[in-house]
Amino acid sequence: MTVKHLSAAAFAALGFAVAVPATAQADELVLYCSVQEEWCRAMSEAFQRETGINVLMTRRSSGETYAQIAAEAAQPRGDVWWGGTGDPHLQAAQEGLTAEYVSPMLGELQDWAVRQAETSGNRTVGIYAGGLGFGYNSELVTEDPPACWADLLDPRFEDDVQVANPNSSGTSYTMLATMVQLMGEDEAFAYLAQLHDNISQYTQSGSAPIRAAATGETAIGIVFMHDAVAQTVQGAPIVAVAPCEGTGYEVGSMSIIADAPNPDAARTFYDWALTPAAQEIGAANNSFQIPSNLNAATPEAAPRLEDVNLIDYNFALYGSSEERTRLLQRWDAEIGSLAQ
Repeated sequence: MTVKHLSAAAFAALGFAVAVPATAQADELVLYCSVQEEWCRAMSEAFQRETGINVLMTRRSSGETYAQIAAEAAQPRGDVWWGGTGDPHLQAAQEGLTAEYVSPMLGELQDWAVRQAETSGNRTVGIYAGGLGFGYNSELVTEDPPACWADLLDPRFEDDVQVANPNSSGTSYTMLATMVQLMGEDEAFAYLAQLHDNISQYTQSGSAPIRAAATGETAIGIVFMHDAVAQTVQGAPIVAVAPCEGTGYEVGSMSIIADAPNPDAARTFYDWALTPAAQEIGAANNSFQIPSNLNAATPEAAPRLEDVNLIDYNFALYGSSEERTRLLQRWDAEIGSLAQ
C-alpha cells in the first residue's frame, strides 16, 4: 500500500476543507492535531476543562495537516496546528499560512524550541523533541539484531521492514532529510532504493510501522525512538535503536493558523500548551518525547538526545518550501514509483 503525494487542491476535492464548521463560535477552538490520537484527545479535554473553551479537534499526520491548511488558505477553518514534525510547520510559516505570535512562555523553553521560533519568524515554536531511529521485534529478530541504518539492507529482512510515506508523514520526511544530510543526496536515494527491496508497506502514519512490529506483522519499523519506547512500555517485545552512523531528530511544533476564526482562543491555547502541566500530559498518555518547557518533567522512559549520535539537522533548509517540495518530488519519482 502506498500513499501518493496529495496536493492542497486534492485535499479540497476530497472534502477535507469542510472538516469543521465554516463559522466557529467565540468560545470555540478548532484544533488540528498531529500526534497520537490519545494525546490529542487528552490535550483537548484538559484545555476545555480548564478554560471552558469548546475544542473541535481533528487528528491527521503532519503532511496531511499541512495540505489541509494550504487547501483552506482562502478561508481558514482551523485555529491552531499542534504537534507533528517541525519541517512542514516551517514550510507553512514560509508560505504565510501561519501567524506571527511571541508567547510570554518563550523564556521558559529549551534552546532548540526557541531556535524553531526564531527560524520561522515566530510563526511556530518547539513543543517537544525526539530522535529518529527504528525498533525491532525481538521475538522475530533473535540473532544479530540491527544496530545501524546499513543493517536494514540485509536480505534477511526482505519484506519485513515498514516505514511511512514522506508525503503524508513527518516522521518519514525526517528520515528522508536525515539520509540526505548523513550520506549526500544521491547516495541517500541509492540507499532508499536498496531499502525498498525490504519494505513491505509504506504507511500513511509515521507511527504505524512500529505498531505493526509490535503485533508481529513486520519485524522492523522505522520511527522516532519514543514511538518504539511507547510500544515497549505497553509490553510489546520492541527494542528501540539509535542507528550507529548517526541520525536526525524532530522538533515537534505548534503554529497559529493565519487569519484563524478564533484568534483569542488560539493564543490562549498556545500559551497554555507551553506550560509544564500541559506538556506533562504526553507522558500520561504513553508519549515519551522530550518536552520543550525547561520546568516540565521529562518522562523516565524517554530516549535522551544526549545519548544519541545526532547530526546537525538543518531545520531551516529542510523545512523550506522549495527544498521540501523538491525532495518529495524526487522521492515520488525514484522511490514511490517502485511501489506501484
